Amino acid sequence: MRVFTFAERPDLAERTDEVPEVFPEYMGHGAVLVAHWDKLRTQLPELQLVLWDEERDAVVGYGRTIPAREREGLPGGVDDMVGRWFGGGARPEPDVLSALLVVVDHRRRGEGLSGLIIQEMRGLAGRLGFASLIAPVRPTWKERYPLIGMEDYVRWTRADGLPFDPWIRLHARLGAEQLEVCPASMAIEGTREEWEEWVGMRFPADGSYVVPGALVPVQFSNGRGAYVEPNLWMRHSVEPEPDARPALHWER
Repeated sequence: MRVFTFAERPDLAERTDEVPEVFPEYMGHGAVLVAHWDKLRTQLPELQLVLWDEERDAVVGYGRTIPAREREGLPGGVDDMVGRWFGGGARPEPDVLSALLVVVDHRRRGEGLSGLIIQEMRGLAGRLGFASLIAPVRPTWKERYPLIGMEDYVRWTRADGLPFDPWIRLHARLGAEQLEVCPASMAIEGTREEWEEWVGMRFPADGSYVVPGALVPVQFSNGRGAYVEPNLWMRHSVEPEPDARPALHWER
């Protein structure tokens, strides 16, 4: 099993669609990500990762990262980081690398593939001279408890003291610390008709609705639905490589 950046193996980067989609359809309709997500591939290929099973010649996972700044406070979340980097204004002077996404083939779960990608993200942060990797973590099981506040959910633990949520728990086992809840990491809005198509449900009136895959309810008002997703900020400490020099151009 090997991990490459998109820049190192553009041929494998073109094959990430071999990994089955794991997110609900509406997750692909956020305005910020629709406008800028593809720019990660074209403008920051050195920071995007692909996991390749060389024995089977199969792409089995991928990860996305972005430079960010946390010195004056943690970023606002996924939309904030992507929008600031690609939105046309002055880019922040980065002092940290942030994970954005880790996806592995659900048919290969239990093989530790997600951990391999996270560890490579940590190594990438160190090679760029950063002292940490931060991550706006999307808890795997939060969709089962959409009416529980995120602040409460992230404090749930098992009998062994480890986090209740599997994705938070994996980060913790790899040494990450919980920082704080990111209350509005991503925003997705659409008309009632669009939401009905995205989720296969009817929304007869304005109000609050629990929809499949959502971490919190979707709020409908005046015929439009808004989903504002919370995440959990976690930090992995890393050892910057001596005399590390980012091989990237941070300025426009």
